[in-house]
Amino acid sequence: FGTKYEPGPIFPMMFISIACGAISGFHATQSPLMARCIKNERHGRPVFYGAMIVEGIVALIWAAAATAFFEQHGTDFTAAQVVDFICKDWLGVIGGILAVLGVIAAPITSGDTAMRSARLILADMLKMEQKSISKRLLLCAPLFAASLGLLIFSIMNNDGFTIIWRYFSWCNQTLSVFTLWAITVYLVLEKKNYFVTLIPALFMTCVVTTYICIAPEGFRMNETIAYIIGGVATITAIVWFASWKKKNEPVL
Repeated sequence: FGTKYEPGPIFPMMFISIACGAISGFHATQSPLMARCIKNERHGRPVFYGAMIVEGIVALIWAAAATAFFEQHGTDFTAAQVVDFICKDWLGVIGGILAVLGVIAAPITSGDTAMRSARLILADMLKMEQKSISKRLLLCAPLFAASLGLLIFSIMNNDGFTIIWRYFSWCNQTLSVFTLWAITVYLVLEKKNYFVTLIPALFMTCVVTTYICIAPEGFRMNETIAYIIGGVATITAIVWFASWKKKNEPVL
């Protein structure tokens, strides 16, 4: 969480601070881009499953590297300093530069998708066509201004990046909740094995609810109360899902 680390329980903090790798809602938004890159729909399973496995491996590598290099003093460094130190130590100056460029490429492509998605969402809400350049710029300008403001804040404030990352992490994992529930509904309607997404959906529902209750940037609640709220939210989701599924089951 950065240089001014505030201790918190491993659950749910770990599942939010590590916002990419195992479960990441924003990765779901990359699906249309990946789909355009495959020639046959049958390639979808190995490509998407393979991407998931590789992403998980990358996450494990960085987690292991950070643990090995910063066993006792990890909270004295920012995320950028951790990446820079590990890359240069393992790969040298030139290799470190190439690795950092690879790290930078991911946010650039993700940022492009995020900006485009935000613009299209606003256009849909405001019923504004996006064929003309002028209408696109009309929506892009405030989005760019907001992004620039966040960038300036992260540079000017010593903990700016850390604060932004925490909110992004929670929003990212919350998006994963909606994605997992949407896929679960689809699998139920298609009469397929829906437990592969139902269980993660319930788990992440508990995680994001508990986190926002406990987190310093959230409601700062007592851990016991936060766990109770997270449990209630999960039970509510189970009841809602069971009720919905029963209504949508075919009558024999």
